[in-house]
Amino acid sequence: MSAIQEGDELAAVDLGSNSFHMVVARYEHQQLRVIDRLRESVRLAAGLSEDGSLSAEKRRMALGCLAKFGQRIAHLPDDRVWAVGTNTVRRLKNPRAFLIAAETALGHPIEIVSGREEARLIYLGAAHGIADKGKQRLVIDIGGGSTEFIIGLAFQTLERESLQMGCVATTKACFPDGKITPKRYDDFKRGIVLEMQQFVAEYKARGWVDTYGCSGTIKAIAQVAHELGFTQGILTPASMAEVREALLKSKSIDTLRLPGLNDERRPVFPGGFLVLDAVFEGLKLKSMNICETAMREGLLYDMLGRAEHRDPRMDTVDAMCLRYGVDRNHVARVEATALRMFDAVAKDWGLDETHREWLTFAARVHEIGLAVAHSQHHHHAEYLLENSDMAGFTKREQEILAILVRSHRRGLPVNRLRALSLRYAKSVERLVAILRLAALLHRSRIDVRLPKLELQAMDRGLRLGIPGKWLSAHPLTMTDLEQELDHLREIDFTLVVVGEGS
Repeated sequence: MSAIQEGDELAAVDLGSNSFHMVVARYEHQQLRVIDRLRESVRLAAGLSEDGSLSAEKRRMALGCLAKFGQRIAHLPDDRVWAVGTNTVRRLKNPRAFLIAAETALGHPIEIVSGREEARLIYLGAAHGIADKGKQRLVIDIGGGSTEFIIGLAFQTLERESLQMGCVATTKACFPDGKITPKRYDDFKRGIVLEMQQFVAEYKARGWVDTYGCSGTIKAIAQVAHELGFTQGILTPASMAEVREALLKSKSIDTLRLPGLNDERRPVFPGGFLVLDAVFEGLKLKSMNICETAMREGLLYDMLGRAEHRDPRMDTVDAMCLRYGVDRNHVARVEATALRMFDAVAKDWGLDETHREWLTFAARVHEIGLAVAHSQHHHHAEYLLENSDMAGFTKREQEILAILVRSHRRGLPVNRLRALSLRYAKSVERLVAILRLAALLHRSRIDVRLPKLELQAMDRGLRLGIPGKWLSAHPLTMTDLEQELDHLREIDFTLVVVGEGS
Protein backbone atom coordinates (compact mmCIF):
# COMPACT_ATOMS: atom_id res chain seq x y z
CA MET A 1 0.00 0.00 0.00
CA SER A 2 1.39 3.40 -0.99
CA ALA A 3 2.19 6.00 1.66
CA ILE A 4 -0.72 8.12 2.87
CA GLN A 5 -0.22 11.85 2.34
CA GLU A 6 -1.67 14.88 4.11
CA GLY A 7 -5.21 15.45 2.85
CA ASP A 8 -5.73 11.92 1.49
CA GLU A 9 -9.17 10.39 1.98
CA LEU A 10 -9.77 6.82 3.16
CA ALA A 11 -13.03 4.89 3.19
CA ALA A 12 -14.11 1.79 5.12
CA VAL A 13 -17.17 -0.21 4.10
CA ASP A 14 -18.70 -2.88 6.35
CA LEU A 15 -21.22 -5.27 4.77
CA GLY A 16 -22.71 -6.31 8.09
CA SER A 17 -25.41 -8.93 8.59
CA ASN A 18 -27.80 -6.26 9.90
CA SER A 19 -26.61 -2.94 8.46
CA PHE A 20 -24.19 -1.79 5.78
CA HIS A 21 -21.94 1.03 6.99
CA MET A 22 -19.45 3.33 5.32
CA VAL A 23 -17.19 5.88 6.95
CA VAL A 24 -14.99 8.32 5.04
CA ALA A 25 -12.06 10.02 6.77
CA ARG A 26 -9.39 12.53 5.78
CA TYR A 27 -5.79 12.24 6.94
CA GLU A 28 -4.87 15.54 8.57
CA HIS A 29 -1.98 16.38 10.92
CA GLN A 30 -1.12 12.65 11.26
CA GLN A 31 -4.67 11.86 12.39
CA LEU A 32 -7.85 10.56 10.78
CA ARG A 33 -10.79 12.96 10.82
CA VAL A 34 -14.18 11.48 9.88
CA ILE A 35 -15.87 13.61 7.22
CA ASP A 36 -18.83 11.43 6.24
CA ARG A 37 -20.84 8.42 7.39
CA LEU A 38 -23.47 6.42 5.53
CA ARG A 39 -25.60 3.60 6.92
CA GLU A 40 -28.43 1.51 5.56
CA SER A 41 -30.41 -1.24 7.28
CA VAL A 42 -30.15 -4.06 4.73
CA ARG A 43 -30.61 -7.00 7.15
CA LEU A 44 -28.76 -9.37 4.87
CA ALA A 45 -28.98 -12.20 7.42
CA ALA A 46 -32.76 -12.17 7.22
CA GLY A 47 -32.53 -13.25 3.58
CA LEU A 48 -30.09 -16.11 4.17
CA SER A 49 -31.59 -19.60 3.79
CA GLU A 50 -30.37 -22.77 5.45
CA ASP A 51 -28.77 -23.87 2.18
CA GLY A 52 -26.73 -20.65 1.97
CA SER A 53 -28.78 -18.99 -0.75
CA LEU A 54 -29.72 -15.31 -0.53
CA SER A 55 -33.19 -14.02 -1.29
CA ALA A 56 -33.63 -11.88 -4.39
CA GLU A 57 -35.02 -9.02 -2.29
CA LYS A 58 -32.00 -8.85 0.03
CA ARG A 59 -29.62 -9.15 -2.90
CA ARG A 60 -31.36 -6.22 -4.59
CA MET A 61 -31.26 -4.16 -1.38
CA ALA A 62 -27.57 -4.94 -0.85
CA LEU A 63 -26.56 -3.97 -4.38
CA GLY A 64 -28.67 -0.82 -4.26
CA CYS A 65 -27.01 0.26 -1.01
CA LEU A 66 -23.53 -0.43 -2.38
CA ALA A 67 -24.28 1.59 -5.50
CA LYS A 68 -25.05 4.59 -3.27
CA PHE A 69 -21.86 4.07 -1.31
CA GLY A 70 -19.99 3.69 -4.58
CA GLN A 71 -21.12 7.07 -5.84
CA ARG A 72 -19.70 8.72 -2.73
CA ILE A 73 -16.25 7.12 -3.09
CA ALA A 74 -16.00 6.85 -6.88
CA HIS A 75 -13.07 9.30 -6.85
CA LEU A 76 -10.94 7.17 -4.50
CA PRO A 77 -8.36 4.64 -5.77
CA ASP A 78 -8.74 1.02 -4.66
CA ASP A 79 -5.87 1.21 -2.16
CA ARG A 80 -7.73 3.94 -0.25
CA VAL A 81 -10.90 1.86 0.16
CA TRP A 82 -11.29 -1.22 2.31
CA ALA A 83 -14.64 -3.00 2.01
CA VAL A 84 -15.31 -6.23 3.90
CA GLY A 85 -18.08 -8.79 4.19
CA THR A 86 -18.67 -10.46 7.53
CA ASN A 87 -20.81 -13.31 8.90
CA THR A 88 -23.62 -13.55 6.34
CA VAL A 89 -21.30 -13.11 3.35
CA ARG A 90 -19.06 -15.82 4.84
CA ARG A 91 -22.03 -18.19 4.98
CA LEU A 92 -23.26 -17.72 1.42
CA LYS A 93 -23.32 -20.88 -0.69
CA ASN A 94 -21.72 -18.99 -3.57
CA PRO A 95 -20.03 -15.89 -2.13
CA ARG A 96 -17.99 -15.30 -5.29
CA ALA A 97 -21.12 -14.73 -7.42
CA PHE A 98 -22.44 -12.23 -4.89
CA LEU A 99 -19.08 -10.46 -4.60
CA ILE A 100 -18.74 -10.00 -8.36
CA ALA A 101 -22.06 -8.12 -8.43
CA ALA A 102 -21.31 -6.30 -5.17
CA GLU A 103 -17.87 -5.12 -6.36
CA THR A 104 -19.41 -3.87 -9.59
CA ALA A 105 -21.99 -1.88 -7.62
CA LEU A 106 -19.44 -0.42 -5.21
CA GLY A 107 -16.72 0.10 -7.80
CA HIS A 108 -14.04 -1.31 -5.49
CA PRO A 109 -12.85 -4.78 -4.34
CA ILE A 110 -14.67 -6.39 -1.41
CA GLU A 111 -12.92 -8.87 0.87
CA ILE A 112 -14.32 -11.49 3.24
CA VAL A 113 -12.86 -11.60 6.75
CA SER A 114 -13.00 -14.52 9.17
CA GLY A 115 -14.78 -14.20 12.49
CA ARG A 116 -11.51 -13.91 14.40
CA GLU A 117 -10.15 -11.32 11.97
CA GLU A 118 -13.41 -9.42 12.34
CA ALA A 119 -12.82 -9.51 16.10
CA ARG A 120 -9.32 -8.06 15.68
CA LEU A 121 -10.62 -5.19 13.55
CA ILE A 122 -13.45 -4.47 16.00
CA TYR A 123 -10.98 -4.27 18.87
CA LEU A 124 -8.64 -2.01 16.91
CA GLY A 125 -11.50 0.40 16.22
CA ALA A 126 -12.72 0.28 19.82
CA ALA A 127 -9.20 0.80 21.20
CA HIS A 128 -8.97 4.10 19.30
CA GLY A 129 -12.20 5.27 20.89
CA ILE A 130 -11.59 4.52 24.57
CA ALA A 131 -8.99 5.75 27.02
CA ASP A 132 -5.96 3.52 27.51
CA LYS A 133 -5.61 2.86 31.24
CA GLY A 134 -2.77 0.42 30.73
CA LYS A 135 -4.95 -2.51 31.79
CA GLN A 136 -6.62 -5.37 29.94
CA ARG A 137 -10.17 -4.79 28.72
CA LEU A 138 -12.93 -6.92 27.21
CA VAL A 139 -14.69 -5.66 24.08
CA ILE A 140 -17.97 -7.22 22.89
CA ASP A 141 -19.72 -6.55 19.59
CA ILE A 142 -23.13 -8.01 18.72
CA GLY A 143 -23.65 -7.93 14.98
CA GLY A 144 -26.49 -9.19 12.85
CA GLY A 145 -25.14 -12.74 12.49
CA SER A 146 -22.29 -13.13 14.96
CA THR A 147 -20.96 -11.84 18.27
CA GLU A 148 -17.28 -11.12 18.86
CA PHE A 149 -15.46 -11.27 22.19
CA ILE A 150 -11.98 -9.75 22.47
CA ILE A 151 -9.60 -9.26 25.37
CA GLY A 152 -6.87 -6.76 24.59
CA LEU A 153 -4.24 -4.48 26.03
CA ALA A 154 -3.64 -1.08 24.43
CA PHE A 155 -3.94 -1.81 20.68
CA GLN A 156 -3.03 -5.52 20.83
CA THR A 157 -5.52 -8.39 21.03
CA LEU A 158 -4.80 -11.18 23.50
CA GLU A 159 -7.90 -13.37 23.04
CA ARG A 160 -10.40 -13.42 20.15
CA GLU A 161 -13.59 -15.43 19.77
CA SER A 162 -16.52 -15.23 17.36
CA LEU A 163 -19.79 -17.09 17.91
CA GLN A 164 -22.69 -17.61 15.48
CA MET A 165 -25.23 -15.46 17.30
CA GLY A 166 -26.46 -11.99 16.40
CA CYS A 167 -29.49 -9.72 16.54
CA VAL A 168 -30.95 -10.74 13.16
CA ALA A 169 -30.08 -14.45 13.28
CA THR A 170 -31.19 -14.90 16.91
CA THR A 171 -34.47 -13.03 16.42
CA LYS A 172 -35.16 -15.20 13.37
CA ALA A 173 -34.29 -18.43 15.24
CA CYS A 174 -35.91 -17.74 18.63
CA PHE A 175 -38.96 -15.70 17.60
CA PRO A 176 -39.78 -16.91 14.04
CA ASP A 177 -43.47 -16.04 14.37
CA GLY A 178 -42.84 -12.83 16.31
CA LYS A 179 -44.19 -14.19 19.62
CA ILE A 180 -42.06 -13.49 22.72
CA THR A 181 -42.64 -16.00 25.53
CA PRO A 182 -40.65 -16.51 28.75
CA LYS A 183 -40.11 -20.21 27.95
CA ARG A 184 -38.70 -19.54 24.48
CA TYR A 185 -36.58 -16.77 25.87
CA ASP A 186 -35.16 -18.82 28.76
CA ASP A 187 -34.53 -21.93 26.65
CA PHE A 188 -32.65 -20.01 23.97
CA LYS A 189 -30.70 -17.98 26.52
CA ARG A 190 -29.62 -21.18 28.26
CA GLY A 191 -28.32 -22.51 24.94
CA ILE A 192 -26.24 -19.38 24.31
CA VAL A 193 -24.74 -19.51 27.81
CA LEU A 194 -23.80 -23.15 27.24
CA GLU A 195 -22.19 -22.33 23.88
CA MET A 196 -20.08 -19.66 25.55
CA GLN A 197 -18.62 -22.17 27.98
CA GLN A 198 -16.09 -23.23 25.36
CA PHE A 199 -14.03 -20.12 26.10
CA VAL A 200 -15.34 -18.60 29.36
CA ALA A 201 -12.81 -20.33 31.62
CA GLU A 202 -9.92 -19.26 29.40
CA TYR A 203 -11.15 -15.67 29.33
CA LYS A 204 -11.57 -15.51 33.07
CA ALA A 205 -8.07 -16.93 33.55
CA ARG A 206 -6.71 -14.22 31.22
CA GLY A 207 -8.70 -11.55 33.10
CA TRP A 208 -9.83 -8.02 32.30
CA VAL A 209 -10.68 -4.86 34.20
CA ASP A 210 -13.28 -2.95 32.13
CA THR A 211 -15.88 -4.23 29.66
CA TYR A 212 -17.01 -2.30 26.57
CA GLY A 213 -19.86 -2.87 24.15
CA CYS A 214 -19.52 -1.34 20.70
CA SER A 215 -22.37 -2.27 18.38
CA GLY A 216 -25.65 -0.70 17.31
CA THR A 217 -27.48 -3.41 19.26
CA ILE A 218 -25.70 -2.63 22.52
CA LYS A 219 -26.10 1.13 22.01
CA ALA A 220 -29.84 0.63 21.47
CA ILE A 221 -30.12 -1.44 24.67
CA ALA A 222 -28.21 1.22 26.60
CA GLN A 223 -30.55 3.91 25.25
CA VAL A 224 -33.64 1.96 26.37
CA ALA A 225 -32.09 1.42 29.80
CA HIS A 226 -31.35 5.14 30.05
CA GLU A 227 -34.97 6.00 29.17
CA LEU A 228 -36.09 3.61 31.91
CA GLY A 229 -34.09 5.65 34.43
CA PHE A 230 -30.64 4.04 34.50
CA THR A 231 -27.24 5.72 34.11
CA GLN A 232 -26.49 6.71 30.53
CA GLY A 233 -23.55 4.96 28.87
CA ILE A 234 -23.34 2.04 31.34
CA LEU A 235 -25.26 -1.22 31.46
CA THR A 236 -25.56 -3.27 34.66
CA PRO A 237 -27.37 -6.49 35.68
CA ALA A 238 -30.09 -4.31 37.23
CA SER A 239 -30.69 -2.29 34.08
CA MET A 240 -30.64 -5.48 31.98
CA ALA A 241 -33.27 -7.03 34.26
CA GLU A 242 -35.52 -3.98 33.84
CA VAL A 243 -35.28 -4.08 30.04
CA ARG A 244 -35.84 -7.86 30.07
CA GLU A 245 -39.04 -7.47 32.06
CA ALA A 246 -40.34 -4.82 29.68
CA LEU A 247 -39.43 -6.97 26.68
CA LEU A 248 -41.24 -10.06 27.98
CA LYS A 249 -44.32 -8.02 28.86
CA SER A 250 -44.66 -6.97 25.23
CA LYS A 251 -45.39 -10.61 24.24
CA SER A 252 -44.69 -10.00 20.54
CA ILE A 253 -42.40 -8.04 18.27
CA ASP A 254 -45.37 -6.30 16.67
CA THR A 255 -46.51 -4.87 20.02
CA LEU A 256 -43.00 -4.16 21.30
CA ARG A 257 -42.84 -0.52 22.38
CA LEU A 258 -39.90 0.46 24.57
CA PRO A 259 -38.82 4.01 25.38
CA GLY A 260 -35.86 5.08 23.27
CA LEU A 261 -36.27 2.20 20.78
CA ASN A 262 -36.83 3.33 17.19
CA ASP A 263 -38.94 1.47 14.65
CA GLU A 264 -35.95 0.50 12.52
CA ARG A 265 -34.23 -1.33 15.37
CA ARG A 266 -37.42 -2.87 16.85
CA PRO A 267 -37.69 -5.97 14.54
CA VAL A 268 -34.25 -7.28 15.62
CA PHE A 269 -34.10 -5.90 19.16
CA PRO A 270 -35.40 -9.06 20.94
CA GLY A 271 -32.67 -11.29 19.52
CA GLY A 272 -29.95 -8.73 20.18
CA PHE A 273 -31.06 -8.23 23.77
CA LEU A 274 -31.30 -11.98 24.32
CA VAL A 275 -27.66 -12.40 23.22
CA LEU A 276 -26.43 -9.61 25.49
CA ASP A 277 -28.47 -10.95 28.41
CA ALA A 278 -26.81 -14.35 27.96
CA VAL A 279 -23.39 -12.67 27.71
CA PHE A 280 -23.95 -10.86 31.03
CA GLU A 281 -24.87 -14.17 32.68
CA GLY A 282 -22.22 -16.33 31.01
CA LEU A 283 -19.35 -13.95 31.80
CA LYS A 284 -20.81 -12.73 35.13
CA LEU A 285 -20.44 -9.11 34.04
CA LYS A 286 -20.93 -6.40 36.66
CA SER A 287 -21.08 -3.52 34.18
CA MET A 288 -20.55 -2.64 30.53
CA ASN A 289 -19.40 0.71 29.17
CA ILE A 290 -20.58 1.88 25.75
CA CYS A 291 -17.98 2.55 23.06
CA GLU A 292 -18.82 4.64 19.99
CA THR A 293 -16.14 3.23 17.66
CA ALA A 294 -15.98 -0.26 16.20
CA MET A 295 -15.11 -2.18 13.05
CA ARG A 296 -15.35 0.68 10.55
CA GLU A 297 -12.78 2.67 12.47
CA GLY A 298 -10.71 -0.47 12.85
CA LEU A 299 -10.56 -0.84 9.07
CA LEU A 300 -9.41 2.77 8.70
CA TYR A 301 -6.67 2.47 11.30
CA ASP A 302 -5.53 -0.86 9.89
CA MET A 303 -5.17 0.76 6.45
CA LEU A 304 -3.20 3.58 8.05
CA GLY A 305 -0.97 1.08 9.85
CA ARG A 306 -0.22 -0.82 6.63
CA ALA A 307 0.71 2.40 4.85
CA GLU A 308 3.04 3.34 7.72
CA HIS A 309 4.64 -0.14 7.73
CA ARG A 310 2.88 -1.30 10.89
CA ASP A 311 1.29 -4.22 9.08
CA PRO A 312 -0.17 -7.01 11.27
CA ARG A 313 0.16 -9.38 8.31
CA MET A 314 3.94 -9.17 8.52
CA ASP A 315 3.80 -10.04 12.22
CA THR A 316 1.64 -13.05 11.33
CA VAL A 317 4.04 -14.21 8.61
CA ASP A 318 7.07 -13.81 10.89
CA ALA A 319 5.31 -15.78 13.63
CA MET A 320 4.60 -18.63 11.18
CA CYS A 321 8.25 -18.68 10.11
CA LEU A 322 9.26 -19.05 13.73
CA ARG A 323 6.62 -21.68 14.51
CA TYR A 324 7.58 -23.90 11.57
CA GLY A 325 11.34 -23.46 11.81
CA VAL A 326 11.87 -21.77 8.46
CA ASP A 327 15.45 -21.35 7.23
CA ARG A 328 15.49 -17.55 7.44
CA ASN A 329 18.71 -17.12 5.46
CA HIS A 330 17.44 -19.17 2.56
CA VAL A 331 14.00 -17.55 2.28
CA ALA A 332 15.65 -14.13 2.55
CA ARG A 333 17.72 -14.96 -0.54
CA VAL A 334 14.63 -16.13 -2.42
CA GLU A 335 12.73 -13.03 -1.33
CA ALA A 336 15.48 -10.65 -2.42
CA THR A 337 15.76 -12.23 -5.87
CA ALA A 338 11.99 -12.38 -6.31
CA LEU A 339 11.63 -8.70 -5.44
CA ARG A 340 14.43 -7.68 -7.81
CA MET A 341 12.66 -9.54 -10.59
CA PHE A 342 9.32 -8.01 -9.58
CA ASP A 343 10.72 -4.47 -9.69
CA ALA A 344 12.14 -5.11 -13.17
CA VAL A 345 8.77 -6.03 -14.69
CA ALA A 346 6.17 -4.43 -12.38
CA LYS A 347 5.52 -1.37 -14.54
CA ASP A 348 5.12 -3.32 -17.77
CA TRP A 349 2.88 -5.89 -16.09
CA GLY A 350 0.81 -3.32 -14.18
CA LEU A 351 1.75 -4.76 -10.79
CA ASP A 352 1.51 -2.52 -7.74
CA GLU A 353 2.52 -2.38 -4.07
CA THR A 354 -0.21 -4.82 -3.06
CA HIS A 355 1.20 -7.44 -5.43
CA ARG A 356 4.68 -6.78 -4.09
CA GLU A 357 3.40 -7.43 -0.56
CA TRP A 358 1.84 -10.74 -1.63
CA LEU A 359 5.10 -11.85 -3.23
CA THR A 360 7.04 -10.87 -0.09
CA PHE A 361 4.74 -12.88 2.17
CA ALA A 362 4.82 -15.90 -0.16
CA ALA A 363 8.63 -15.89 -0.37
CA ARG A 364 8.92 -15.84 3.42
CA VAL A 365 6.57 -18.77 4.06
CA HIS A 366 7.05 -20.85 0.93
CA GLU A 367 8.93 -23.54 2.87
CA ILE A 368 6.79 -23.87 6.00
CA GLY A 369 5.58 -27.25 4.71
CA LEU A 370 9.03 -28.70 5.35
CA ALA A 371 8.01 -28.82 9.02
CA VAL A 372 5.60 -31.60 8.01
CA ALA A 373 7.67 -33.47 5.41
CA HIS A 374 10.00 -32.76 2.50
CA SER A 375 7.89 -34.83 0.13
CA GLN A 376 5.10 -32.66 -1.25
CA HIS A 377 6.02 -29.84 1.14
CA HIS A 378 4.39 -27.26 -1.12
CA HIS A 379 1.07 -29.09 -0.60
CA HIS A 380 1.61 -29.16 3.17
CA ALA A 381 2.34 -25.44 3.13
CA GLU A 382 -0.81 -24.77 1.14
CA TYR A 383 -2.89 -26.61 3.75
CA LEU A 384 -1.27 -24.77 6.66
CA LEU A 385 -1.84 -21.39 5.03
CA GLU A 386 -5.45 -22.09 4.16
CA ASN A 387 -6.40 -23.45 7.57
CA SER A 388 -4.44 -21.26 9.99
CA ASP A 389 -5.75 -18.25 11.87
CA MET A 390 -3.79 -15.49 10.12
CA ALA A 391 -4.35 -12.10 11.78
CA GLY A 392 -4.51 -9.24 9.29
CA PHE A 393 -5.27 -11.40 6.25
CA THR A 394 -8.63 -11.45 4.51
CA LYS A 395 -10.02 -14.72 3.19
CA ARG A 396 -9.03 -13.77 -0.36
CA GLU A 397 -5.49 -12.76 0.66
CA GLN A 398 -5.10 -16.04 2.52
CA GLU A 399 -6.32 -17.97 -0.53
CA ILE A 400 -3.94 -16.13 -2.85
CA LEU A 401 -1.01 -16.69 -0.50
CA ALA A 402 -1.80 -20.40 -0.33
CA ILE A 403 -1.99 -20.61 -4.14
CA LEU A 404 1.32 -18.81 -4.59
CA VAL A 405 3.11 -21.08 -2.15
CA ARG A 406 1.48 -24.22 -3.56
CA SER A 407 2.65 -23.11 -7.03
CA HIS A 408 6.28 -22.38 -6.22
CA ARG A 409 7.54 -25.81 -7.35
CA ARG A 410 6.64 -28.91 -9.36
CA GLY A 411 3.36 -29.06 -11.32
CA LEU A 412 1.00 -26.10 -11.20
CA PRO A 413 -2.53 -26.18 -9.68
CA VAL A 414 -4.10 -25.17 -12.98
CA ASN A 415 -7.71 -25.47 -11.83
CA ARG A 416 -7.13 -23.34 -8.76
CA LEU A 417 -5.42 -20.65 -10.78
CA ARG A 418 -8.17 -20.64 -13.38
CA ALA A 419 -10.82 -20.42 -10.65
CA LEU A 420 -9.51 -17.04 -9.49
CA SER A 421 -11.63 -14.04 -10.41
CA LEU A 422 -10.56 -12.05 -13.45
CA ARG A 423 -9.51 -9.19 -11.19
CA TYR A 424 -6.69 -11.30 -9.73
CA ALA A 425 -5.97 -14.20 -12.09
CA LYS A 426 -3.40 -12.61 -14.41
CA SER A 427 -1.45 -10.84 -11.66
CA VAL A 428 -1.30 -14.00 -9.52
CA GLU A 429 -0.03 -16.06 -12.48
CA ARG A 430 2.73 -13.50 -13.02
CA LEU A 431 3.69 -13.63 -9.34
CA VAL A 432 3.76 -17.42 -9.57
CA ALA A 433 6.29 -17.23 -12.43
CA ILE A 434 8.51 -14.84 -10.45
CA LEU A 435 8.42 -16.91 -7.27
CA ARG A 436 9.13 -20.16 -9.12
CA LEU A 437 12.17 -18.67 -10.86
CA ALA A 438 13.51 -17.16 -7.63
CA ALA A 439 13.18 -20.49 -5.80
CA LEU A 440 14.73 -22.35 -8.74
CA LEU A 441 17.77 -20.06 -8.89
CA HIS A 442 18.44 -20.64 -5.18
CA ARG A 443 18.02 -24.41 -5.20
CA SER A 444 21.59 -24.90 -3.96
CA ARG A 445 20.57 -23.20 -0.67
CA ILE A 446 24.00 -21.56 -0.32
CA ASP A 447 24.88 -17.90 -0.21
CA VAL A 448 26.26 -17.29 -3.69
CA ARG A 449 26.04 -14.21 -5.86
CA LEU A 450 23.73 -14.68 -8.82
CA PRO A 451 24.74 -13.25 -12.19
CA LYS A 452 23.01 -10.19 -13.59
CA LEU A 453 19.56 -11.15 -14.87
CA GLU A 454 17.87 -9.37 -17.78
CA LEU A 455 14.09 -9.56 -17.71
CA GLN A 456 11.63 -8.47 -20.36
CA ALA A 457 7.90 -8.71 -19.70
CA MET A 458 5.45 -10.06 -22.26
CA ASP A 459 1.66 -10.14 -21.88
CA ARG A 460 1.62 -13.85 -21.10
CA GLY A 461 5.27 -14.57 -20.74
CA LEU A 462 8.73 -13.53 -19.65
CA ARG A 463 12.08 -13.33 -21.38
CA LEU A 464 14.91 -14.20 -19.00
CA GLY A 465 18.44 -13.35 -20.01
CA ILE A 466 21.31 -15.10 -18.14
CA PRO A 467 25.03 -15.05 -18.99
CA GLY A 468 25.74 -18.14 -21.07
CA LYS A 469 29.00 -18.93 -19.26
CA TRP A 470 27.20 -18.96 -15.92
CA LEU A 471 24.53 -21.30 -17.28
CA SER A 472 27.17 -23.67 -18.62
CA ALA A 473 28.81 -23.78 -15.19
CA HIS A 474 25.46 -24.58 -13.53
CA PRO A 475 24.01 -27.56 -15.42
CA LEU A 476 21.38 -28.34 -12.73
CA THR A 477 19.95 -24.83 -13.05
CA MET A 478 19.96 -25.15 -16.84
CA THR A 479 18.00 -28.41 -16.61
CA ASP A 480 15.55 -26.92 -14.11
CA LEU A 481 14.94 -23.95 -16.42
CA GLU A 482 14.29 -26.27 -19.36
CA GLN A 483 11.70 -28.16 -17.30
CA GLU A 484 10.21 -24.86 -16.16
CA LEU A 485 9.24 -24.03 -19.74
CA ASP A 486 6.86 -27.01 -19.71
CA HIS A 487 5.45 -26.27 -16.24
CA LEU A 488 4.55 -22.68 -17.08
CA ARG A 489 3.12 -23.75 -20.42
CA GLU A 490 0.35 -25.47 -18.39
CA ILE A 491 -1.10 -22.01 -17.69
CA ASP A 492 -0.36 -20.65 -21.16
CA PHE A 493 2.62 -18.70 -19.85
CA THR A 494 5.70 -18.54 -22.08
CA LEU A 495 9.18 -18.50 -20.57
CA VAL A 496 12.02 -17.67 -22.93
CA VAL A 497 15.52 -18.30 -21.51
CA VAL A 498 18.40 -16.72 -23.38
CA GLY A 499 22.06 -17.47 -22.63
CA GLU A 500 23.51 -14.01 -23.20
CA GLY A 501 27.10 -13.39 -24.21
CA SER A 502 27.58 -16.99 -25.31
